[in-house]
Amino acid sequence: MSLRVGLIAGEASGDLLGAGLIRAIRQHYPDAYFEGVAGPAMIEAGCQAWMPSERLSVMGLAEVARHLPGLLRLRRDLVQRFATNPPDVVIGIDSPDFNLGVEAGLRARGLRTVHYVSPSIWAWRPGRIRRMRRSADLVLCLLPFETAPYEAAGMNASFVGHPLADRIPRHWARDEARQALGMDRDGTVIAVLPGSRAGEVDALGDDFAGAIKWLYGRRPELRFVIPMVGIATRESMRAALAARAAEVPVQLLEGRSLEVMAAADVVLLASGTATLEAALLKRPMVVAYRLAPATRWLLETFRLLKIDRFALPNILAGRDFVPEILQDAVTPASLGEAVLAWLDDPARRARLVQGCEEIHTQLRRGADAGAAAAVLALCGRLPGTLAS
Repeated sequence: MSLRVGLIAGEASGDLLGAGLIRAIRQHYPDAYFEGVAGPAMIEAGCQAWMPSERLSVMGLAEVARHLPGLLRLRRDLVQRFATNPPDVVIGIDSPDFNLGVEAGLRARGLRTVHYVSPSIWAWRPGRIRRMRRSADLVLCLLPFETAPYEAAGMNASFVGHPLADRIPRHWARDEARQALGMDRDGTVIAVLPGSRAGEVDALGDDFAGAIKWLYGRRPELRFVIPMVGIATRESMRAALAARAAEVPVQLLEGRSLEVMAAADVVLLASGTATLEAALLKRPMVVAYRLAPATRWLLETFRLLKIDRFALPNILAGRDFVPEILQDAVTPASLGEAVLAWLDDPARRARLVQGCEEIHTQLRRGADAGAAAAVLALCGRLPGTLAS
């Protein structure tokens, strides 16, 4: 009996998760059919895309509000389309502000639903767990501490590990990465990642460019490499460099962010998934984040934020593992000083490598296969179980 799976992915990271899940499910069901909202990796893996993932890629509370009417129409259309011809299961991948509404509508109509990637209910808006109970028959968690709130609420949740920990090798030599990028093996390289979205680059690009100038003025031997994703982010960063660091030689690359971080001695980056990638690569990092003013106001006014740390490596380590610089504290000097502190302290870098090894071990569990097994078990289709 063939298996049909609905998928909804709204981010580049969700696209990669979806592609890995598709391949893992096909290990059990080679003729399984996948359809829904998909990015290029999912399409390449065999998903029939009704629309591209970019339609859902919206950042922050205030940004979502601006796009709300269109998102609500899209949500209604997806619920109707899946409900008209129900698949065996519908899996919303990340993008909780959108996907949970679709999942709730489908679950109310009797469809099985899975939410892949737990929202950060441990960090902010913990009341969302009530919405999760209405929306998902199963939550697939990437981090080990995420299952506890669901289990306490009587929900079905599974820690499957993080696919990045499976994909990134335990050791990636700097020389090897530099050779792959056509870079000189000698010298000190600073990787700069201001974010994968235009909004992130707009928020941090000027200060990151200023930090490059600040560092170059003190250590002119430093080399700076910036991997960019997409035309809008690249042009925004080019403008920031032209305005703040025109005299500094900076290499901009199209994509290849993992290789760039592997080639680096220190990584300066925006908070997000890239911080976990840097940790798995065992590279020292400086993490910055600046929220949109309206989003910051909402979080502070309604006390929605429940954590003291925001960088994933620090959350996983349970301590101030890497420097975090937030909001008004983000300045060229503060970023530059934090980068130099790593360069000037070999013992601290060695401690970081040891801590990153522990994180890698904790998260490396075969996530794609684990997620596929949990989904198939929910459907009663895992080999060795009775079909539903």
